[in-house]
This record gives sequence, C-alpha cells and structure tokens, in this order.
Amino acid sequence: MKDNSHAVTAQPPLIAPQLAEFVTNLELEAVPAHVQERARYLILDAIGIAYASTQFDFAHRTLSALTELGEGTEPVIGLSARLSLRDSVTLNGLLIHGLDFDDTHVPGVIHATASCLPAALGVAAHQGRHGRDLLLAYIAGMEATTRLGTVAKGGFHQVGFHPTGLVGAFGCALIAGRLQNATAHHLAMAQGIALSLASGSLEFLQDGAWTKRFHPGWAAAAGITAATLARHGFKGPNAAYEGRFGLYASHLGEKLLAAADLSAATQGLGQAWEIMNVAVKPLPACHFTHACADAAMALRREHNIGPDDIEHVRALVPQEVIKTVCEPVQHKKVPQNGYDAQFSIPYAVASGLVRGHFGLADLEESALRDPVALSVAAKVDYEIDPNSRFPKYYSGEIIVKLKDGRTVTWREDINRGASDRPLSNAEIEAKFLENASLAVSPARARALRDAVLTLDQTDARSLADALAA
Repeated sequence: MKDNSHAVTAQPPLIAPQLAEFVTNLELEAVPAHVQERARYLILDAIGIAYASTQFDFAHRTLSALTELGEGTEPVIGLSARLSLRDSVTLNGLLIHGLDFDDTHVPGVIHATASCLPAALGVAAHQGRHGRDLLLAYIAGMEATTRLGTVAKGGFHQVGFHPTGLVGAFGCALIAGRLQNATAHHLAMAQGIALSLASGSLEFLQDGAWTKRFHPGWAAAAGITAATLARHGFKGPNAAYEGRFGLYASHLGEKLLAAADLSAATQGLGQAWEIMNVAVKPLPACHFTHACADAAMALRREHNIGPDDIEHVRALVPQEVIKTVCEPVQHKKVPQNGYDAQFSIPYAVASGLVRGHFGLADLEESALRDPVALSVAAKVDYEIDPNSRFPKYYSGEIIVKLKDGRTVTWREDINRGASDRPLSNAEIEAKFLENASLAVSPARARALRDAVLTLDQTDARSLADALAA
C-alpha cells in the first residue's frame, strides 16, 4: 500500500506572476473593439473631471506644494505647470479624483481610472510611446486593479483602508513596467515592491479632510517607483498578495480575509473584461450615495414634495457602506465642507428632496449652510437595506413620512451608471463637455474631446502636451 502520510498539498500558483504574464503578453489586437471604445470613453470622462478640478482651491494648493519640491518637464492636465514624472502623475491623479466624480468599478469598490490613467499617460509620454501603447497599458492595468479590488469583497472599507490608493499601486506598477518594456519577472517583483509602498486611509471621513484626493496619484507614483526599481534588479517579496503579511492578510484581518476570494484576482483574464463593469458617475459624490440621492429626486418630482411637507425620512442603504456615508451621524447631517457632503447620505437625500438635484453647485459653502436643506438632512435616518444588492449594485431606497399622514417611497435597485444601467457614450460626452467647459471654451473642450477619443492614432507625448493648458 502506498504511503501518503508525507504527501504535500499542491499550492495554487502565486497571483503576482500570473498578472505579470497577462500584462506582458497582452496585445491590443486581442482586446475586443467594444472594450477599447469603453476605455476611450472612461479616459474622456476622467479628463473632463480633471479640467473641472483645476478651478478648485485644492488643486492649486497641491500644485504649489509639488512645484516647491522641484519643477520638471512633464505636463499636467489642464495646467501650465511642468513637473517631474512622479509629481505630474500625482497631481493628475488628484485632479481626476478630486471632485469624487470619477468612475467606480462596482464589484471592486475602487476608482481604478484615477490611478491607472495618470500612470499610463505619464509613463507613455515620458517613454515616447504611441497612443496605442498608452491605451493598451491602461486597459491591462484596469483589468488587474479591478480584480485585485474584487478579491476583498468590500472588506478594505470596513477596516479603514481606501482601496483606490491601496490597490491602485499594484496596477500602476504593472502599467509602468509594461510601458518600460520590463520582463514578466520584473513585473512580478514590482508588485512585491508595491506592497511596501501602497497606502490609503479612510480617516478623512471624520472631518472631510483632503487626503483621499491624493490617494490615486500617490498610487500611480508608487507604482512607477516600484516598476523602475524592479527593472533595475531591486528584489521584492514573491507572495505580494497571499503571503503571511501580504496585501490581504495585513489589511483585512482574519475574519474578512476568510471571506476574501483570491481566485477573483486572475479569473477570466483576457476573456472577461472587467473594464465593462466600471460605472461612470452621474453625480459628483461617493457612489454609495447615488441611489438614495436619485430616489429623493424622483420622490420630489413624482409627488411634488416640499420641505415643509416632510416629517421624517428613512434611507435604506447596504450595511457595507454605513461607515463611509452614514457615520459619524453628526457630521453627515451637518457636513463641515463640500468633501464631507459628498460622503453624506443625509445631505445627498436632503439636496434631492429640497432642490431636485445634487451637483457641484450643491457642494458650495452657501448650499451647505442652507437652513432649509439642513433642516431636512436632520430628519434623515439610515437603516440597513434588507434587499441590498451590494456589491454588484449600490442600491438604495428612500421612505418619506409626510405630515399629512401619507408615506411615499422610491427604490433605486440598480444605481445609474452601473454596468446594467450604464450612461451612454453621448451622456459621457455631455458630462465631459460640461466639466471641461468650467475651465476652457466650448470650442477648446470639443477639441480636447476629439483628441482623447482618437488617442490611439497619435503619440502619447503629443496627447499629454495637448491636454495641458
């Protein structure tokens, strides 16, 4: 009889080398045309938001700080500054993510474009690559980043980590390495190095601090650093993700780690395209608020509700988003600033019920101090949604008790912009033109649109220069 007492269970292959092989070997011809088109429109959406962000104080304070650290030769979207490569991608990431209007990969709960695009644009331009190389690297990085986020099943948020900054560093390492012609071995090492560079805390939720805006650009800079170190022979740990102190064990804790699905990191690579599950935002706020905000607007429109008609409001939200958009309650009901308001269910609902909209104007100081809106926000309480479809969709429901004794309700089971309820290309173009026109003339905005949508027909440096002011 054969003795199996010393048999060793075969271990699954490590994630980092699999992602490295995928990114190294992927060619644009293997990417379906509709996926390439979707990628170009996601890039267009991000560029428009970056232009809008140039009109806000946070952008210019960041530019002042980075300029003090040293100027360079690399352009910045919508600005005339020239910075070093890593500082330019840091600022570009901040501009794309700064208004919280950028896209979200719904299953991964991550704003992947905000880090992947700055890395791809910056390195491709710096390396003198063609726009086709930029587009391919962006798509490859998005596929890796979104899957790495999906593994955690929303768990990073539960323990205070922001996956956009945390996971983004790994995807950007792959992007940078691909554009630098790194080997698959170097790309695997780069992910191990990124493990020590990745970061992103959700502490900003306590007081509306600006730090979240910085996360995706910092992830891009970290990824570029990791890839370049690896290409020069710097060694990183092999088990970047599944190791004893790898990404998931060190950032999720025992309970959430047990629920994580490591297979999601590589499942369907090159066959199922996660970029098609990226949702474009119709509202400039945390995606977790959208369903409830839209439900509030619908109730106002359908029932002609006025602020004086409202006795109490119940917002049903997924349990997993409560820490982000419902707590601490005192700050959510009285946002300290516009950024605070973008992560507030009570304010988003109040804006929808009182004004019938929730846009950039509703984040201005005068809107935040509107006594009517604040009085309604004070009446908004949250409950766990028993019919939540999180994380596939960020569903939400509003139940309004009126002073005349009636109760009216509206449910948004699938949030606008999600893969099963996407914004059309025409809607994305309209959003881009509206955002870009905050900073440039309509004619200039249209020229920028055309440049982005044909980026695969030009070189990356020409595109980067065209996007600068």
